[in-house]
Amino acid sequence: MPSSNSNQKKWDEAYQDADFSSATAVQVLLDNLYLLPPKGNALDLACGRAGNAQLLLEQGFQVDAMDISEVLIKGLKSYVERQDLKINCMQRDVESSGLPEKKYDVIVVSYFLNRELFPQIIRTLKPDGLLFYQTWSQQSIDDSGPSNPEFRLQTGELLELCAAMRVILFREEGKQGDIRKGLRNEALLIAQKT
Repeated sequence: MPSSNSNQKKWDEAYQDADFSSATAVQVLLDNLYLLPPKGNALDLACGRAGNAQLLLEQGFQVDAMDISEVLIKGLKSYVERQDLKINCMQRDVESSGLPEKKYDVIVVSYFLNRELFPQIIRTLKPDGLLFYQTWSQQSIDDSGPSNPEFRLQTGELLELCAAMRVILFREEGKQGDIRKGLRNEALLIAQKT
């Protein structure tokens, strides 16, 4: 059931004219496809234009794409039907309804941060399941990303939120060294449920 909160309205407006054909996957997934299991169920959480979902489908996964925006999911359903893509599109406000009971081999989260959901995300992974996570950091070198620090990770926070998991890869360069190079304004992580 669609949420009537302002968050959904905000994202409904943002995705009114979404172009799904130009969607790309997040860097943490693109650069590390070799770490994926050979098959399984995958969730693109807070999927946006579903670039992660489309890439996971290409890799042979059964994919659920979930987002709060009813407008986005309606458009995504139409797009996947036209393109004959086997992506299960789900409208859900996980901040109020939580995650579904289904278990996943892979969960990808990009540019969405709700610290209270991390225990649920971890529980929703199957044993040995992988979490690919990338979002904004409070250590930023420019104004890209959200201005509210609540939607940005503190230094090292992503490691703390996933402390119950085995970290495979973590990257958070902040303002270290030559800020014209590397991954700035963001943190990323791949972790395995043990």
